[in-house]
Parts: sequence; C-alpha cells; structure tokens
Amino acid sequence: MSDDGFHISDDKTRLDLDVIHGFLSTAYWSAGISRKRVARAIEHSLCFGVYESKTGGQVGFARVITDRAVMAHLCDVFIVEGCRGRGLGRRLVAAVLSHPDLQHLRRWTLATSDAHELYRQFGFGPLTAAQVEMTMQKLDPDVYRRSDR
Repeated sequence: MSDDGFHISDDKTRLDLDVIHGFLSTAYWSAGISRKRVARAIEHSLCFGVYESKTGGQVGFARVITDRAVMAHLCDVFIVEGCRGRGLGRRLVAAVLSHPDLQHLRRWTLATSDAHELYRQFGFGPLTAAQVEMTMQKLDPDVYRRSDR
C-alpha cells in the first residue's frame, strides 16, 4: 500500500473488466474492441492494475505481452481521467519494468502517439533508421468491426 492512497498489483483476479473495457473500447489505439477480445488479451498477458486503497476501485491498467525471457511489448497503459496528474502513470510503468519476471530482457517495445515524455523517463526512445527499415508489421485496422473473437 502507498501513502498516497493508491497501489499497484499484478493479481489478475482483481482486474475490473468493466473499467478496462470501458476505457479501451474508446481509446485511440483500440476503439471498438469487444469485451470478449479484451478478456482474451488479459488472459494471455501479464497485467497490472492501479487501485484506490480505500475503495479498491481500479483506476489504471497496463498489459505486457512477453515470453518473460527475451522480449516484452508494453501496451494498453492508462490512468482514468479523474486520477491523472498524480504520477500514477509513472508509478505504473516503474512497477511494470521492475517486475521480477521482466528482468534482463533484451528488448522492450511500445507504441504511443501522446506519451513519449513518460516513456523517455524509463529509457524508451524512437527506433533508429536501420530498425525502422528492418521492422515489419501485418496490420488489420478493421478487425474489431468484423470479428468478436
């Protein structure tokens, strides 16, 4: 427990799917995602929740896609609007990066359009030109509209 009234846990049984889906279904990176798909993503990832100590209500979330040996991709990071500006995002990222299962990884990745300063504090930076050249993706931007898997 923290003296500022919030704490972070990686206990999936505490996650509030209503809060998580409510946020992610309107976020710029996952707009329209189904509750079923969010639940499946959580099931197969290492997840972190930020909770109010008094009420136990969830106010933040982060998900890590990882093999826990070589690489990790940090995604779906958020703090609900009413709790922003208190350093909770910074604390959440610090908790993720210090998790015992995520030490000594060769590569961490993430994608953001609006939180570059937060992640720079933890050593994240842009890809080099060579990395951009060798990095590929297969993207289906309309999958959430076509499928509820």
